[in-house]
Amino acid sequence: MAAARTERTELKGGGRGRGPGRFRTVGRALRLPVTGPARGIRRATHAHGAGESGLGKLIELHAVNGAGDVMITVALASTVFFSVPTDEARGRVALYLAITMAPFTLLAPVIGPILDRVPHGRRAAMATAMAARALLALVLSGAVITGSIEMYPAALGVLVASKAYGVVRSAVVPRLLPPAFSLVKANSRVTLGGLLATGAAAPVGAGLQQLGPRWPLYGAFVLFVAGTFLSFTLPHKVDSAKGEDTALLAADEAHLHGPRRKPVKRPGLRTVGTAVTHALAANAAIRCLTGFLIFFLAFLLREHPMTGQSAAVSLGIVGVAAGAGNALGTAVGAWLRSRAPEIIIVTVLAGVLAAAVTAAVFFGAVLVAGLAAVAGFAQALAKLSLDALIQRDVPELVRTSAFARSETLLQVAWVLGGAVGIAMPLNGTLGLAVGAAIVAAGWLTTVRGLIASARHGGARARVA
Repeated sequence: MAAARTERTELKGGGRGRGPGRFRTVGRALRLPVTGPARGIRRATHAHGAGESGLGKLIELHAVNGAGDVMITVALASTVFFSVPTDEARGRVALYLAITMAPFTLLAPVIGPILDRVPHGRRAAMATAMAARALLALVLSGAVITGSIEMYPAALGVLVASKAYGVVRSAVVPRLLPPAFSLVKANSRVTLGGLLATGAAAPVGAGLQQLGPRWPLYGAFVLFVAGTFLSFTLPHKVDSAKGEDTALLAADEAHLHGPRRKPVKRPGLRTVGTAVTHALAANAAIRCLTGFLIFFLAFLLREHPMTGQSAAVSLGIVGVAAGAGNALGTAVGAWLRSRAPEIIIVTVLAGVLAAAVTAAVFFGAVLVAGLAAVAGFAQALAKLSLDALIQRDVPELVRTSAFARSETLLQVAWVLGGAVGIAMPLNGTLGLAVGAAIVAAGWLTTVRGLIASARHGGARARVA
């Protein structure tokens, strides 16, 4: 028996190098290409206290959200835009905007008030938005094959669910701030995570599109299902109502954070303070410009591509430039240490105005790509600053309503810009001059108010 025990011990010890141990080594080697990058991503998202506060999990959830959205965008773009001639594509894109965006402008303002009534259900609200988009991706997977009219209400549902997620996400960020983190920096970290995931998922979606128009939507389904479960991994404090109170939003500082004096049935955006309203107007000008550039340049470059390049390559160059500018703007917001987001907005708006005027006067491929990059940079940094102002100046009880209404106005501005871009003649100089005029109108009407707000109210709270 002693000999048998000795033999079993030898076999067990030797198995470490020859039997099961070898399989474990092979398994670790096979998992390394997946677990290695996963650990690197986890270290990046959880750095500087973001892991302890829960912000790291929100960054990962937002990355899944961005990747899923780009999968749906790839599928719809291939169906609505690239599969038909230019003249027919303009009509189909206009129809898509009309059918989806018109009802959206009516539905979106309802999102905030509904979410205001469920302050303890933020994780459930985010999970519901993810699950809804997962189901709608399956609906779209059938609609893109048949071209049926159900594609449009399904796309509308995706927009509404995406906006609901965005509103709740913005309201959640202040609850997950790590020590010494500003709102602008936290917003930048979350947004940058989404942008990086979007950039990584775009070529994957394009590759899936080569297998068939349904496959990017299947990919979106998988991602949104994962996002549904990830939503519940956020800390429980996300659902806490601690510190919430009934507040009257007023435009004057004396009542901005005061108690409710009189019942307010339908508080408008004018009640959030002058800093937020001016910042919103400036952001609307930038968003209108980006909507205009997306559609105008898409059709212009399709008919008149850059010298020596195909239409697809020309659109790709402009798209990459815009994406790089957006990512750079988000990264700058992550480390920028300004205490006045109003000044940031004024500065980036002046920069995009200068770029638009230059591109209109000296129209050319390089300047068009440069304008796309500057517009992406300005949109990212100005939006981060607007979010910080809302989070700074608006009481939490009604903050989701402010986010919903501001997002609605920005979406409407984007659609209006896109509609102008679709209707414009395909003349580069004329088109970019119109774009410059849009930005100039926004800058001239908001610059004085934003600078005055920075002088008198910038020290009210630390935002960066």
